[in-house]
Amino acid sequence: MKKSATLLLLFLSTQISAQSSLFEKVGGILGSTIIAQANRILREKPVTVTSFQSERSAGGRHDFFSEGDYWWPEPANPSGPYIQKDGLTNPDNFTAHRKAMIRFSQIVANQTSAYLISGRTDYANHAIQHIKAWMVDTTTMMSPHLLYAQAIKGKVTGRGVGIIDMIQLIEVAKSIEILEKRQLIKPADRNQIHAWFTNYLSWVTTHPYGKDEREAKNNHGTCWVMQVSAFAHLVNDEVLLNYCKDRFVKVILPNQMDERGAFPLELKRTKPYGYSLFNLDAVMTTAHIFKIKNASLKKGIDFMYPFVQDKKNWPYPQDVMYWDEWPVAAPFLLFGYQDYADARWFSTWEKLNHFPENEEVIRNLPIRNPLIWLVDSF
Repeated sequence: MKKSATLLLLFLSTQISAQSSLFEKVGGILGSTIIAQANRILREKPVTVTSFQSERSAGGRHDFFSEGDYWWPEPANPSGPYIQKDGLTNPDNFTAHRKAMIRFSQIVANQTSAYLISGRTDYANHAIQHIKAWMVDTTTMMSPHLLYAQAIKGKVTGRGVGIIDMIQLIEVAKSIEILEKRQLIKPADRNQIHAWFTNYLSWVTTHPYGKDEREAKNNHGTCWVMQVSAFAHLVNDEVLLNYCKDRFVKVILPNQMDERGAFPLELKRTKPYGYSLFNLDAVMTTAHIFKIKNASLKKGIDFMYPFVQDKKNWPYPQDVMYWDEWPVAAPFLLFGYQDYADARWFSTWEKLNHFPENEEVIRNLPIRNPLIWLVDSF
Protein backbone atom coordinates (compact mmCIF):
# COMPACT_ATOMS: atom_id res chain seq x y z
CA MET A 1 0.00 0.00 0.00
CA LYS A 2 1.32 3.46 -0.91
CA LYS A 3 2.22 5.79 1.93
CA SER A 4 -0.46 8.31 0.91
CA ALA A 5 -3.14 5.61 0.94
CA THR A 6 -2.00 4.48 4.38
CA LEU A 7 -2.20 8.05 5.68
CA LEU A 8 -5.64 8.35 4.17
CA LEU A 9 -7.03 5.30 5.93
CA LEU A 10 -5.42 6.20 9.27
CA PHE A 11 -6.78 9.72 9.19
CA LEU A 12 -10.21 8.68 8.05
CA SER A 13 -10.55 6.19 10.88
CA THR A 14 -10.35 8.98 13.47
CA GLN A 15 -11.58 12.11 11.69
CA ILE A 16 -14.36 11.29 9.24
CA SER A 17 -17.72 9.95 10.31
CA ALA A 18 -20.45 10.99 7.88
CA GLN A 19 -20.37 9.38 4.43
CA SER A 20 -17.08 7.70 5.34
CA SER A 21 -17.56 4.76 3.00
CA LEU A 22 -17.79 6.84 -0.16
CA PHE A 23 -15.08 9.21 1.08
CA GLU A 24 -12.75 6.27 1.61
CA LYS A 25 -13.62 4.77 -1.75
CA VAL A 26 -12.97 8.03 -3.62
CA GLY A 27 -9.91 8.76 -1.49
CA GLY A 28 -8.47 5.38 -2.37
CA ILE A 29 -8.83 6.20 -6.06
CA LEU A 30 -7.58 9.79 -6.00
CA GLY A 31 -5.50 10.05 -2.82
CA SER A 32 -2.00 9.43 -4.12
CA THR A 33 -2.44 11.89 -7.00
CA ILE A 34 -3.92 14.52 -4.70
CA ILE A 35 -0.94 14.28 -2.35
CA ALA A 36 1.55 14.38 -5.21
CA GLN A 37 -0.13 17.51 -6.59
CA ALA A 38 -0.28 19.07 -3.14
CA ASN A 39 3.42 18.59 -2.61
CA ARG A 40 4.22 20.18 -5.97
CA ILE A 41 2.19 23.33 -5.26
CA LEU A 42 2.84 23.66 -1.54
CA ARG A 43 5.25 26.55 -2.04
CA GLU A 44 3.37 28.39 -4.78
CA LYS A 45 2.60 32.00 -3.93
CA PRO A 46 -0.82 33.63 -4.30
CA VAL A 47 -1.61 35.29 -7.60
CA THR A 48 -4.69 37.54 -7.57
CA VAL A 49 -6.40 39.96 -9.93
CA THR A 50 -3.95 42.67 -8.88
CA SER A 51 -1.18 40.80 -10.69
CA PHE A 52 -2.66 41.52 -14.14
CA GLN A 53 -4.33 44.46 -15.82
CA SER A 54 -5.94 45.00 -19.20
CA GLU A 55 -6.12 48.34 -20.97
CA ARG A 56 -9.60 47.33 -22.14
CA SER A 57 -10.95 47.06 -18.57
CA ALA A 58 -13.18 49.87 -17.30
CA GLY A 59 -12.43 48.78 -13.73
CA GLY A 60 -9.62 49.36 -11.31
CA ARG A 61 -6.70 47.33 -10.04
CA HIS A 62 -8.79 45.16 -7.69
CA ASP A 63 -11.67 44.55 -10.11
CA PHE A 64 -12.08 41.22 -11.86
CA PHE A 65 -12.16 41.61 -15.63
CA SER A 66 -12.89 39.14 -18.40
CA GLU A 67 -14.08 39.29 -22.00
CA GLY A 68 -16.86 37.41 -23.72
CA ASP A 69 -15.44 34.20 -25.11
CA TYR A 70 -17.23 34.14 -28.44
CA TRP A 71 -16.57 37.74 -29.53
CA TRP A 72 -14.06 38.60 -32.23
CA PRO A 73 -12.75 41.60 -34.18
CA GLU A 74 -14.72 42.23 -37.36
CA PRO A 75 -12.40 41.55 -40.32
CA ALA A 76 -13.64 44.62 -42.19
CA ASN A 77 -13.21 46.85 -39.13
CA PRO A 78 -10.57 45.34 -36.78
CA SER A 79 -10.52 48.32 -34.43
CA GLY A 80 -14.30 48.55 -34.18
CA PRO A 81 -16.83 46.74 -31.99
CA TYR A 82 -16.43 42.98 -31.77
CA ILE A 83 -18.83 40.56 -33.48
CA GLN A 84 -20.11 37.22 -32.15
CA LYS A 85 -19.12 33.73 -33.29
CA ASP A 86 -21.09 31.45 -30.99
CA GLY A 87 -19.10 28.53 -29.60
CA LEU A 88 -15.79 29.72 -31.05
CA THR A 89 -13.45 31.07 -28.38
CA ASN A 90 -11.28 34.07 -29.28
CA PRO A 91 -7.77 33.19 -27.99
CA ASP A 92 -6.74 36.86 -27.89
CA ASN A 93 -9.34 37.92 -25.32
CA PHE A 94 -8.19 38.86 -21.82
CA THR A 95 -8.39 35.77 -19.60
CA ALA A 96 -5.66 36.39 -17.01
CA HIS A 97 -8.08 37.13 -14.15
CA ARG A 98 -10.19 34.09 -14.92
CA LYS A 99 -7.12 31.88 -15.04
CA ALA A 100 -5.89 33.33 -11.76
CA MET A 101 -9.26 32.63 -10.16
CA ILE A 102 -9.26 29.05 -11.43
CA ARG A 103 -5.71 28.60 -10.13
CA PHE A 104 -6.83 29.98 -6.77
CA SER A 105 -9.70 27.50 -6.63
CA GLN A 106 -7.52 24.59 -7.67
CA ILE A 107 -4.84 25.33 -5.07
CA VAL A 108 -7.24 25.90 -2.17
CA ALA A 109 -9.38 22.83 -2.86
CA ASN A 110 -6.37 20.60 -3.54
CA GLN A 111 -4.59 21.68 -0.36
CA THR A 112 -7.79 21.20 1.64
CA SER A 113 -8.20 17.73 0.14
CA ALA A 114 -4.60 16.89 1.00
CA TYR A 115 -5.21 18.07 4.56
CA LEU A 116 -8.25 15.80 4.83
CA ILE A 117 -6.22 12.87 3.59
CA SER A 118 -3.11 13.40 5.69
CA GLY A 119 -4.07 15.62 8.62
CA ARG A 120 -1.07 17.83 7.83
CA THR A 121 -1.86 21.41 8.74
CA ASP A 122 0.80 22.81 6.40
CA TYR A 123 -1.55 22.00 3.53
CA ALA A 124 -4.41 23.78 5.30
CA ASN A 125 -2.26 26.79 6.15
CA HIS A 126 -1.16 27.10 2.54
CA ALA A 127 -4.80 27.15 1.42
CA ILE A 128 -5.55 29.84 3.99
CA GLN A 129 -2.62 31.94 2.73
CA HIS A 130 -4.22 32.05 -0.72
CA ILE A 131 -7.70 32.73 0.68
CA LYS A 132 -6.40 35.71 2.65
CA ALA A 133 -4.64 37.12 -0.42
CA TRP A 134 -7.91 37.14 -2.37
CA MET A 135 -10.31 38.21 0.38
CA VAL A 136 -8.49 39.75 3.35
CA ASP A 137 -5.25 41.50 2.32
CA THR A 138 -6.25 44.97 1.09
CA THR A 139 -3.22 45.19 -1.20
CA THR A 140 -4.06 42.07 -3.20
CA MET A 141 -7.75 41.30 -2.60
CA MET A 142 -10.39 41.16 -5.31
CA SER A 143 -13.36 43.51 -5.10
CA PRO A 144 -16.49 41.45 -4.26
CA HIS A 145 -18.38 42.01 -7.50
CA LEU A 146 -18.23 41.17 -11.21
CA LEU A 147 -19.09 44.51 -12.77
CA TYR A 148 -16.52 44.05 -15.51
CA ALA A 149 -16.87 40.37 -16.36
CA GLN A 150 -17.35 39.20 -19.95
CA ALA A 151 -17.05 42.67 -21.43
CA ILE A 152 -17.26 43.12 -25.21
CA LYS A 153 -14.91 45.58 -26.85
CA GLY A 154 -16.82 48.48 -28.32
CA LYS A 155 -20.14 47.34 -26.87
CA VAL A 156 -20.29 46.88 -23.07
CA THR A 157 -17.89 47.16 -20.12
CA GLY A 158 -19.45 44.14 -18.40
CA ARG A 159 -22.46 41.85 -18.57
CA GLY A 160 -24.66 39.75 -16.34
CA VAL A 161 -23.53 36.61 -18.14
CA GLY A 162 -20.08 37.26 -16.70
CA ILE A 163 -21.37 36.25 -13.28
CA ILE A 164 -20.92 32.64 -14.31
CA ASP A 165 -17.17 33.17 -13.86
CA MET A 166 -17.75 33.18 -10.09
CA ILE A 167 -18.63 29.47 -10.02
CA GLN A 168 -14.86 29.00 -9.78
CA LEU A 169 -15.13 30.00 -6.11
CA ILE A 170 -17.69 27.44 -4.96
CA GLU A 171 -14.91 24.99 -4.07
CA VAL A 172 -13.11 27.80 -2.26
CA ALA A 173 -16.25 28.38 -0.19
CA LYS A 174 -16.57 24.66 0.50
CA SER A 175 -12.92 24.48 1.57
CA ILE A 176 -13.37 27.44 3.88
CA GLU A 177 -16.26 25.64 5.58
CA ILE A 178 -14.05 22.63 6.22
CA LEU A 179 -11.13 24.69 7.51
CA GLU A 180 -13.41 26.77 9.73
CA LYS A 181 -15.07 23.70 11.19
CA ARG A 182 -11.66 22.40 12.18
CA GLN A 183 -10.80 25.81 13.69
CA LEU A 184 -7.85 26.41 11.41
CA ILE A 185 -8.87 29.93 10.33
CA LYS A 186 -8.33 32.75 12.83
CA PRO A 187 -11.56 34.48 13.93
CA ALA A 188 -10.49 37.88 12.57
CA ASP A 189 -9.71 36.36 9.16
CA ARG A 190 -12.96 34.39 9.24
CA ASN A 191 -14.90 37.61 9.78
CA GLN A 192 -13.20 39.30 6.84
CA ILE A 193 -13.76 36.28 4.59
CA HIS A 194 -17.43 36.08 5.52
CA ALA A 195 -17.78 39.82 4.94
CA TRP A 196 -16.31 39.38 1.46
CA PHE A 197 -18.83 36.69 0.51
CA THR A 198 -21.68 38.59 2.16
CA ASN A 199 -20.83 41.68 0.13
CA TYR A 200 -20.69 39.64 -3.05
CA LEU A 201 -24.06 38.04 -2.28
CA SER A 202 -25.56 41.48 -1.72
CA TRP A 203 -24.22 42.61 -5.09
CA VAL A 204 -25.23 39.55 -7.09
CA THR A 205 -28.78 39.54 -5.71
CA THR A 206 -29.49 43.27 -6.14
CA HIS A 207 -27.47 44.57 -9.10
CA PRO A 208 -29.22 44.47 -12.52
CA TYR A 209 -26.48 42.14 -13.81
CA GLY A 210 -27.24 39.68 -11.03
CA LYS A 211 -30.99 39.89 -11.57
CA ASP A 212 -30.57 39.32 -15.30
CA GLU A 213 -28.37 36.29 -14.71
CA ARG A 214 -30.78 34.87 -12.16
CA GLU A 215 -33.56 34.95 -14.75
CA ALA A 216 -31.53 33.21 -17.48
CA LYS A 217 -33.37 30.17 -18.83
CA ASN A 218 -30.31 28.00 -19.38
CA ASN A 219 -27.11 26.99 -17.57
CA HIS A 220 -26.49 30.59 -16.53
CA GLY A 221 -29.63 30.54 -14.38
CA THR A 222 -28.56 27.21 -12.91
CA CYS A 223 -25.10 28.54 -12.08
CA TRP A 224 -26.55 31.63 -10.42
CA VAL A 225 -28.47 29.41 -8.02
CA MET A 226 -25.50 27.06 -7.54
CA GLN A 227 -23.02 29.78 -6.60
CA VAL A 228 -25.44 31.78 -4.45
CA SER A 229 -26.40 28.57 -2.61
CA ALA A 230 -22.77 27.64 -1.94
CA PHE A 231 -21.85 31.12 -0.71
CA ALA A 232 -25.02 31.53 1.35
CA HIS A 233 -24.31 28.17 2.98
CA LEU A 234 -20.87 29.40 4.01
CA VAL A 235 -22.16 32.59 5.64
CA ASN A 236 -25.31 30.95 7.04
CA ASP A 237 -27.74 33.16 5.14
CA GLU A 238 -30.93 31.18 5.71
CA VAL A 239 -33.10 33.60 3.75
CA LEU A 240 -31.02 33.20 0.61
CA LEU A 241 -30.71 29.45 1.10
CA ASN A 242 -34.47 29.05 1.32
CA TYR A 243 -34.93 31.25 -1.73
CA CYS A 244 -32.40 29.28 -3.78
CA LYS A 245 -33.80 25.92 -2.76
CA ASP A 246 -37.30 27.01 -3.71
CA ARG A 247 -36.12 28.44 -7.03
CA PHE A 248 -34.12 25.32 -7.83
CA VAL A 249 -37.09 23.00 -7.30
CA LYS A 250 -39.86 25.18 -8.72
CA VAL A 251 -38.10 27.10 -11.50
CA ILE A 252 -34.78 25.58 -12.59
CA LEU A 253 -35.71 21.91 -12.82
CA PRO A 254 -39.23 22.13 -14.32
CA ASN A 255 -38.39 24.92 -16.77
CA GLN A 256 -35.04 23.66 -18.03
CA MET A 257 -35.52 19.88 -18.15
CA ASP A 258 -37.91 18.18 -20.56
CA GLU A 259 -39.83 14.95 -20.05
CA ARG A 260 -36.84 12.89 -21.21
CA GLY A 261 -34.42 14.46 -18.73
CA ALA A 262 -32.65 16.55 -21.40
CA PHE A 263 -31.99 20.30 -21.38
CA PRO A 264 -33.43 21.54 -24.71
CA LEU A 265 -31.78 24.97 -24.56
CA GLU A 266 -28.36 23.38 -24.08
CA LEU A 267 -28.98 21.00 -26.98
CA LYS A 268 -29.58 23.99 -29.26
CA ARG A 269 -26.12 25.40 -28.65
CA THR A 270 -23.11 24.90 -30.90
CA LYS A 271 -21.58 22.78 -28.12
CA PRO A 272 -24.62 20.72 -27.09
CA TYR A 273 -22.67 17.87 -25.52
CA GLY A 274 -20.42 19.99 -23.34
CA TYR A 275 -23.22 22.32 -22.30
CA SER A 276 -25.49 19.40 -21.38
CA LEU A 277 -22.76 17.90 -19.20
CA PHE A 278 -22.02 21.26 -17.63
CA ASN A 279 -25.62 22.06 -16.77
CA LEU A 280 -26.25 18.61 -15.31
CA ASP A 281 -23.13 18.97 -13.16
CA ALA A 282 -24.42 22.32 -11.88
CA VAL A 283 -27.86 20.85 -11.22
CA MET A 284 -26.48 17.91 -9.25
CA THR A 285 -24.06 20.12 -7.30
CA THR A 286 -26.94 22.34 -6.24
CA ALA A 287 -28.99 19.29 -5.31
CA HIS A 288 -26.05 18.06 -3.25
CA ILE A 289 -25.87 21.32 -1.32
CA PHE A 290 -29.54 21.01 -0.38
CA LYS A 291 -29.60 17.20 -0.05
CA ILE A 292 -32.39 17.04 -2.62
CA LYS A 293 -33.30 13.69 -4.19
CA ASN A 294 -36.18 13.51 -6.65
CA ALA A 295 -37.32 11.86 -9.85
CA SER A 296 -36.25 14.74 -12.08
CA LEU A 297 -32.64 14.53 -10.97
CA LYS A 298 -32.46 10.80 -11.61
CA LYS A 299 -34.16 11.28 -14.98
CA GLY A 300 -31.51 13.84 -15.94
CA ILE A 301 -28.70 11.40 -15.17
CA ASP A 302 -30.52 8.55 -16.90
CA PHE A 303 -30.75 10.66 -20.05
CA MET A 304 -27.11 11.70 -20.14
CA TYR A 305 -25.43 8.56 -18.81
CA PRO A 306 -25.45 6.49 -22.05
CA PHE A 307 -23.66 9.31 -23.86
CA VAL A 308 -21.00 9.51 -21.17
CA GLN A 309 -20.52 5.77 -21.08
CA ASP A 310 -20.07 5.76 -24.86
CA LYS A 311 -19.99 9.12 -26.63
CA LYS A 312 -20.52 7.44 -30.00
CA ASN A 313 -24.18 7.09 -28.99
CA TRP A 314 -24.65 10.88 -29.01
CA PRO A 315 -27.50 11.55 -31.49
CA TYR A 316 -27.03 15.32 -31.73
CA PRO A 317 -24.41 17.43 -33.55
CA GLN A 318 -20.85 17.30 -32.28
CA ASP A 319 -19.54 20.32 -30.38
CA VAL A 320 -17.76 22.83 -32.62
CA MET A 321 -14.85 22.96 -30.14
CA TYR A 322 -13.46 20.58 -27.51
CA TRP A 323 -15.48 17.61 -28.72
CA ASP A 324 -12.55 15.23 -28.20
CA GLU A 325 -11.79 16.49 -24.68
CA TRP A 326 -15.12 15.36 -23.19
CA PRO A 327 -16.24 13.47 -21.17
CA VAL A 328 -14.21 13.55 -17.98
CA ALA A 329 -15.13 12.32 -14.49
CA ALA A 330 -18.41 14.20 -14.20
CA PRO A 331 -19.53 15.09 -10.67
CA PHE A 332 -23.13 14.30 -11.57
CA LEU A 333 -22.15 10.63 -11.83
CA LEU A 334 -20.57 10.66 -8.37
CA PHE A 335 -23.40 12.57 -6.70
CA GLY A 336 -25.90 10.43 -8.57
CA TYR A 337 -24.27 7.27 -7.26
CA GLN A 338 -24.28 8.69 -3.75
CA ASP A 339 -28.01 9.46 -3.92
CA TYR A 340 -29.39 6.63 -6.04
CA ALA A 341 -26.80 3.84 -5.59
CA ASP A 342 -26.52 3.01 -9.29
CA ALA A 343 -23.18 1.20 -9.41
CA ARG A 344 -22.86 1.74 -13.17
CA TRP A 345 -22.56 5.47 -12.64
CA PHE A 346 -19.73 5.10 -10.15
CA SER A 347 -17.95 2.55 -12.35
CA THR A 348 -18.03 4.94 -15.30
CA TRP A 349 -16.95 7.89 -13.13
CA GLU A 350 -14.02 5.84 -11.82
CA LYS A 351 -12.75 5.06 -15.32
CA LEU A 352 -12.85 8.62 -16.65
CA ASN A 353 -10.16 11.30 -16.38
CA HIS A 354 -10.18 12.86 -12.90
CA PHE A 355 -7.42 15.38 -13.51
CA PRO A 356 -8.00 17.01 -16.93
CA GLU A 357 -5.39 19.47 -18.17
CA ASN A 358 -7.33 21.23 -20.94
CA GLU A 359 -8.11 24.76 -19.75
CA GLU A 360 -11.63 24.84 -21.20
CA VAL A 361 -12.54 21.53 -19.61
CA ILE A 362 -11.17 22.64 -16.24
CA ARG A 363 -13.12 25.88 -16.47
CA ASN A 364 -16.37 24.06 -17.17
CA LEU A 365 -15.98 21.43 -14.46
CA PRO A 366 -17.57 22.95 -11.35
CA ILE A 367 -16.43 20.13 -9.04
CA ARG A 368 -12.77 19.24 -9.50
CA ASN A 369 -12.03 18.08 -5.95
CA PRO A 370 -14.77 15.65 -4.91
CA LEU A 371 -13.29 14.73 -1.53
CA ILE A 372 -14.18 18.10 -0.03
CA TRP A 373 -17.83 17.46 -0.96
CA LEU A 374 -17.94 14.06 0.72
CA VAL A 375 -17.03 15.07 4.27
CA ASP A 376 -19.48 15.95 7.00
CA SER A 377 -19.78 19.72 6.69
CA PHE A 378 -22.84 19.60 4.43
